[in-house]
Amino acid sequence: MSPLRKLLPRVLRYRREFLWGLLYLTCASGLALAGPWVLRYAIDDLTANVTRAKLGLYAGALLGLAMLAGLFRFLMRRIIVGASRAIEYDLRNLFYARLQRLPLSYFQKQRTGDLMSRATNDLNAVRMMVGPAIMYMASTGITFVVAVSLMVSIEPTLTLLALLPLPLVTVVVKRAGAAIYRHTARIQEQLSTLSAVVQESLAGVRVVRAYGREAIETERFREENAEYLRRNTSLIRLQAIFYPSMGFILGLAGLLVLWVGARHVIEGRITVGQFVAFNAYLVMLTWPMIAFGFVTNLLQRGSAAWRRMDEVLSTEPAETESTRGEVPARPLAGHLELRDLTFAYNGQPVLDGVSVVVEPGQTLALVGPTGSGKSTLLGLLPRLFDPPAGAVFIDGHDVRDLPLATLRSTIAMAPQDPFLFSDTVVANVRFGLGDGATEPDAAAGEAMATSRLDKDLEDLPDGDQTRVGERGVTLSGGQKQRASLARAIAADPRILLLDDALSAVDAYTEAEILGRLGTVMHGRTTVIVSHRISTVQRADLILVLDEGRVVERGTHDELLARGGLYAGLYQKQLLEQALEEVS
Repeated sequence: MSPLRKLLPRVLRYRREFLWGLLYLTCASGLALAGPWVLRYAIDDLTANVTRAKLGLYAGALLGLAMLAGLFRFLMRRIIVGASRAIEYDLRNLFYARLQRLPLSYFQKQRTGDLMSRATNDLNAVRMMVGPAIMYMASTGITFVVAVSLMVSIEPTLTLLALLPLPLVTVVVKRAGAAIYRHTARIQEQLSTLSAVVQESLAGVRVVRAYGREAIETERFREENAEYLRRNTSLIRLQAIFYPSMGFILGLAGLLVLWVGARHVIEGRITVGQFVAFNAYLVMLTWPMIAFGFVTNLLQRGSAAWRRMDEVLSTEPAETESTRGEVPARPLAGHLELRDLTFAYNGQPVLDGVSVVVEPGQTLALVGPTGSGKSTLLGLLPRLFDPPAGAVFIDGHDVRDLPLATLRSTIAMAPQDPFLFSDTVVANVRFGLGDGATEPDAAAGEAMATSRLDKDLEDLPDGDQTRVGERGVTLSGGQKQRASLARAIAADPRILLLDDALSAVDAYTEAEILGRLGTVMHGRTTVIVSHRISTVQRADLILVLDEGRVVERGTHDELLARGGLYAGLYQKQLLEQALEEVS
């Protein structure tokens, strides 16, 4: 199915509004077209005999027609443009909902600025295509057909002369339309690039300033902005040729009509009133001819923009996102099992044959070198990545067969690199609570106390009501991690995932948090990823991963006794701590 055909159902949803709008449009166009016809009789009648009554009658008729036409035009624009705004509203919601359902791998390949450009600039171009473009197309179509019919009724030969340049206009519109589409597509692509540059530069403002790259980033933006200007200038240059060409062709038609029509009046073949009316209709045809180019521009812009939006809307959600399994009869208790879990990302093996059973209330720890697959394994549990069938089970249910709402309400995760919304501290913690949570303030307060974020609140300007800025820019790395941990604790999940969630916290605060986490972890399944042995040594089971494989498993004491990779990591950390104490 072509992209534009996919848009049609969205437009037909508002067919009633468009039908009413087209009805008002027809009335407005009909009244506007009646004006020259009244003017024709007025001139011929007044040429024969001028009276005050006749002047008042014809003036009143023309004024009345203009006022009624204006009223219907107002209603037309209000309804059709309003419908296009409603379609824009629906498409924006649809676009955002689809983004929410796409897998993480999609966002790892796409730039945020590009997606933002599609959701704003491209969507506005689509709105112009389904609203003003339809309105102008219908208006010019009615005006063209009726005006030509009336012109034929006045003088067919003169009409033929007036329409003589029409084939040339058609050729110009066709060729220019194709060129406008190409230029518009290139402009939209460059705008996406420009938006991405701005978004990346502002999001990474700390890094930019830390490395003194302000001037380089400014130059990078200037170059992309210059390219955007160049592409827009190319389109403007094309339009600068297109519209005057249309005017020149129509001007030739007007010159022919004036030359031949004046001779017809002299010869008595048409009256002065008919000639004036004919010229008025010819003038009214000027806008439809030019509007064909304007509408072509809107259609080509909208078509190019919709194709870019459809690329996102046509992207199928990950298999995990489309699952609609049956809700378990009982709430999930947190029994976790991995059966020979093998997983590859973009063709690169990440996990190989990982198997483990974790009983409800137990703590599983994952340690190992960087890149050994620890974080990937955690991401498979809530199905941020799609695990293979028959590999990941919770309470005996394959996670692929569980509804996402059920699965993810059972799991909460605190990542190493937390994301905080541009809101207050407490609002970020409450984000982990469900909509029906009772006493959210108390739950958030307890969670912040457990993560020891509470001890920093008095140093913040407005306590827990302090706004943290975009991505939590006003907080330190440790504070952001503790806010993220508090958010996961506040969710009160059956399975708690901690992905190196205390890596930016000092050793003293970490010890405090681990002591308080003991109470939180009691009775719930916990999976901890950490590079610090001190964080995982109390776990019921520790898996040591290396290159995606489990090379060791056991408790802290058992692994130390083996003298393998885990013991080596432990001795290395003890040595580092000793060196820090000496220094």
